[in-house]
Parts: sequence; C-alpha cells; structure tokens
Amino acid sequence: MSEIKIIANLSEQEQSRVAMLENGRLSEIFIEYNFEASRTQGDIFKARVETVVPAISAAFVSISTKKQNKNEPHNAFLYLDENDRTAHLKPGNELIVQIIKNARKNKAPRVSSRISIPGRWLVLVPNSAEIGVSRRISDFEERKRLKQIAQKLSDENHDFGIIIRTAAENISEEFLHEDFNSLLTLWQEIEKKYKNNTAPCLLYRDTGTLGRMLRDEVTDAIDEIIIDNVEEFDRAKTFVERFFPQHTDIKLYNEITPIFEYFGIESEITKALERKIWLRSGAYLVFDQTEALTVIDVNTGKFTTEPDMRHTVLATNLEAAEEIARQLRLRSIGGIVIVDFIDMDFSEDKKELLKNFEKFLSRDRLKTRVFSITQLGLVELTRKRERPDLKSILTRNCPVCGDNGFVEREENIAINIKRFIRKITSANNSEAFLIQTAPHIAEYINTNFINEWQKEFNRKIFVKGVSGFTWSKYKLEYQGSLEQLEARHKEE
Repeated sequence: MSEIKIIANLSEQEQSRVAMLENGRLSEIFIEYNFEASRTQGDIFKARVETVVPAISAAFVSISTKKQNKNEPHNAFLYLDENDRTAHLKPGNELIVQIIKNARKNKAPRVSSRISIPGRWLVLVPNSAEIGVSRRISDFEERKRLKQIAQKLSDENHDFGIIIRTAAENISEEFLHEDFNSLLTLWQEIEKKYKNNTAPCLLYRDTGTLGRMLRDEVTDAIDEIIIDNVEEFDRAKTFVERFFPQHTDIKLYNEITPIFEYFGIESEITKALERKIWLRSGAYLVFDQTEALTVIDVNTGKFTTEPDMRHTVLATNLEAAEEIARQLRLRSIGGIVIVDFIDMDFSEDKKELLKNFEKFLSRDRLKTRVFSITQLGLVELTRKRERPDLKSILTRNCPVCGDNGFVEREENIAINIKRFIRKITSANNSEAFLIQTAPHIAEYINTNFINEWQKEFNRKIFVKGVSGFTWSKYKLEYQGSLEQLEARHKEE
C-alpha cells in the first residue's frame, strides 16, 4: 500500500508549487509562476474575433488587453468547425471561450466555445445535452446509477450537459445535487459578467495550483497534506473536512528550513530536468524531448547481476518501464512518446513487458495509450497533454549556442536566489547582501526584482554581474558592513 503525501510550497510571491510524494519519492510536481497565472487552462473569457482564416477553418481571438509576459502571444487560437456557434464568425464578433490548451513555445493558447466547468464530483457543460460517466468507473450498476442521476439533473435544468467524474463513484445523489447547484450558480455569475463587460476580458479564473490539485487529484488514498501558507492551509482544511473527514491528515508547516528542501523535493526537481536518469540496478534512461515527440532510450549500463543475457534484458526493461511511467507524470510529458527498450528475442518476454508497462501507466490520472512493439523493437504510446511539461516551465532555449540547447529560465534562477536569501536572513542579521552572478542574470534581477526584495527583507541588496560566472551560478556575500559590500559591488 502506497503512502501518498501532498506537499505545498505556497509561501512565495513569485511561484506556487505543489508536489505529490508516493512512498517518499516525487511522482508529480505542479509549478506556476504567479505573474503568469492569469491565462491557464480552464479560464473563461469574453473574447473578440480578430482575424478569420478560412483555409484552416480557424480564427484568432483576443482574450485580454495586454500580454502577461514578453513571450506570450497576443491572441488565442479557435477552430471554427467545432459547432454551429462558431461556423460563421467574423472579425469584431464577441463570444465566450475557454482555454483548453495552454500557450507553449510561443504558440498561442487554444480555446474552445464549448465551456466545461469542473466541480468535485461532476463537470457542468452549458448549452449542451451531453451526458457522460468517467470510463474509469468500471462497475456496470454504478455507471447506470450515476447516469440516471445525471440525466435527471439535466432534464430538470435544460441546456446543461453533465459529465460524472471518477471521484463520484459511490457518492450519494444528495452530494451530486449539491455539486451541480454550486456549478449552476457559478455559471450564472459568469453569464452576468459576460453581459456587463466589454470584450476582451476574463470572466472566470480556474482555482489555483493547490485548489486544482485538491479538486482533481485528491482521493481518500491521500494520507497527508502539508502546506506552508496559513491562508491556503485554512482553505484546504475546509475542503478536506468536507470531502475526506476520516481519511486525510492536513498540517501547517512553519519550520525555518524551506518545505521543499526539508522533504528533499528541490533535488528531485533538478534530477527531473536531466537528460540521463540512473536506475537503482545500474541501468539508465536517456530522455530527448522535441516539439514533435519524446524519445526514451533504455540502456543496461552497469546492470549485469542476472544469470544470463535474456533475464538481464527483461529485468532491465521491466525496471525501466516502471521508472518511465513515473517520469512521464513527473515531467508532465504529453503527446507522442517512443521508447527504445533493449531488444528481446522471445515473444513471451515482449508480452510480459507490455502487460507490466500498461499496469505501471494505469496509475496515471491522464489517459495513456500503449501500442504494440514495432518491427524495429520500439514501443509507441500517447499521453494526454493537459499542462506544460516541466522542461518548458523551468527552462528556455539557450541564447548563447543558437537555441541548440536549453538553460534555466531567468525568473527561476532569480527565485532560487531569493529562496537562498530568505534562508540566510532567517538566521542572520547582516544589514546588506552582495549577490554575484552572470551578467545577464544580474541585469534581469536588477530590472525586475531588486526593489521588491529590498522591501521584503528590509536589507540593502547589491547584485553584480561577473563575466566568469556560468548562466545559473551565483554567490552570496554578507560579511562586512554596508559600505564595504557597496564598494565591492562597484569594483570593476
């Protein structure tokens, strides 16, 4: 039986992070830059059509009056052949849309005019007659019961479709009615905002990082939730007491050591960005992510403990399959994935590998489909892409090597430096700090963060660019007086 914990780092202004640990190992991580959080999947907007492109049956629509950051596209992408409501759109038309795919790699977010609002037990679909039950609910009688409840709710409230979520299995009709009424009230508020506001504008923002995880991920299998922010702790406690009063323990973390450092999550995040992943046996995986697909190579490495080559290959592939399933969740890799397992000569070994691989992948909430082994010995699979992958969140193309590599994002380096300053200030009363880092990073911090940091820590902070420093390297000095550190800062 797995021990599952949710660890939430929500005490920082710049970033919200929520991690899931299974038996002490990081299995999923949700990271959101708070200054980019206004355009995420699930948000609903009153949009204005900017251009229509008949050749691809699509339109670009404006969903806000300004960019949230320099890399974010102005408009959102909308297919016009979804339904009758979008078939005859023209520039200047206004409509309600919802983000269904986040912006990624300078591509506009994708929106849909089909709105769906998730609750704890069900999803409300306005202007629809759709009735559905999650495929993960396999019991025939339970599916029948839930579908009857959904149909009854839909019949009593015309023009609303209902999709029953996996979490609703064995939930009473009373709770489902309560969830429906809550979502119906929310939709009525959205409609009111639509009538009273001019496009483009935000009508509804999906709940924050922790809220989405609690709503979508938490079941009675969660043993413990630990949060380092008092306000978020109070909200989460209310949610847990309502839905899981006898199962989940929830705690407030207020120790000096940062919560992710205490639970060993920081180092796990760093490993999740590495191209090579070592397995316990001595074998290793190599991850290569491209825009079109992700390729994973399996190598025996130092693993030679089995009595013969056949058993060595099978044992390596089985261990690799379990770790690949974990890494797909952890790295949030979606789309097409090709796995080059070590070649196997026996058909029964191939069948055993595929059977176990599917079992490991079944732990994933997102839909994953595995295809058979190809003639070249490759395993093809597809995984639903629900949110940006970890690499795109924390890194960007390298500006030095002509975009052939990747480096950590400037804002993430700045946040790491700030975390280190916070750790030092908790046990040190120096009146000033001198940060030495790469020139580009120093310029970025001085332009975007330095004034806020000095106010927050109530210290004088100097940031100096040093040409010999690599991209993400930094050094913090706090020994000496304010005048001495200032003089060091001004040295050529």
